[in-house]
Amino acid sequence: MRAMQPYETLDAVPAPLLDIRDLRVSFDTPHGLVKAVGGVSWSLSPGETLGIIGESGSGKSVGLEAIMGLIKSPPGHVSGQVLFDGRDVLTMAERDRRQLRGEKIAMIFQDAMSALNPSLTVGTQIAEVYRLRRKCSQAEAERKAIELMDRVKIPSAKTRVGCYPHEFSGGMCQRVMIATALALNPQILIADEPTTALDVTVQRQIMTLLAELQREDGMALVLITHDLGLVAETVDRAMVMYAGRIVESGPVDALFETPTHPYTRGLIRSMPRLDGASGALHAIGGTPPAAGRMPRGCAFHPRCEQRVDRCLTERPNLRMVAKGQAAACHLAEETRHD
Repeated sequence: MRAMQPYETLDAVPAPLLDIRDLRVSFDTPHGLVKAVGGVSWSLSPGETLGIIGESGSGKSVGLEAIMGLIKSPPGHVSGQVLFDGRDVLTMAERDRRQLRGEKIAMIFQDAMSALNPSLTVGTQIAEVYRLRRKCSQAEAERKAIELMDRVKIPSAKTRVGCYPHEFSGGMCQRVMIATALALNPQILIADEPTTALDVTVQRQIMTLLAELQREDGMALVLITHDLGLVAETVDRAMVMYAGRIVESGPVDALFETPTHPYTRGLIRSMPRLDGASGALHAIGGTPPAAGRMPRGCAFHPRCEQRVDRCLTERPNLRMVAKGQAAACHLAEETRHD
């Protein structure tokens, strides 16, 4: 029998597929350096669905764009570590990083109508990704485009492959974006507000489609959204971001049943319930701070109804408050047992 090595354990946890460590993103502006993401750390396991929640300006999209290598420097500055299969994406040569995009990590951008090129047919745009990366013929790439359009349930794909984006509805354009992202069978799919500007019925169709594709391919999914209902139905684990930092994270059920950060509780209370049990909807007072003018102490304290003197001067660190659940609040333990 082989002897067990000192570092081996019987219940060893597999290494995460994506491991983010102290990611920071800032930008040079005429008014000085603006910090958009202030040091976030999280990981993603193979096949997992992670939801990132927060108001506009909380740093959700900027952080994911930094991971994809889409922040131009200057004016942008990115630091920390982004480990994919143990390799740091931020220190890769640009050629290797380009190979990683699409091949291993793909992204669906919000507002598909703006993301697609209006002067090219949808088939050409899907096929181009496959043709350039797989070095295949135009005819083979077009066959792949039709196959992908069929896979994302675009009707009459063979005839619609020659259509332009303006000939598609918003929901169908989003399906084109999904088909493009899936062209190279990525291990991670990042969906940035994939249902923005779509009606409720189409939203559900798009999310059902993403769930089906994820099950078929076994890929991990990162969902960026401000729609709490979408998060509750879709993800395994959720992170709440505010002012460029993670303020709470944990299994999605725990996050909704026992939220520990006042911001998370405010977001949940602002969401209507089908059973009407919530009564009048709650609104979080005030507005998020501008990235260049962060308040001292806890960034949420100007809007927080539970703040104490300590919140005004001391910024809370993200810490474990329950099994698998972390929060950045001085009163997290007290809040949890309210």
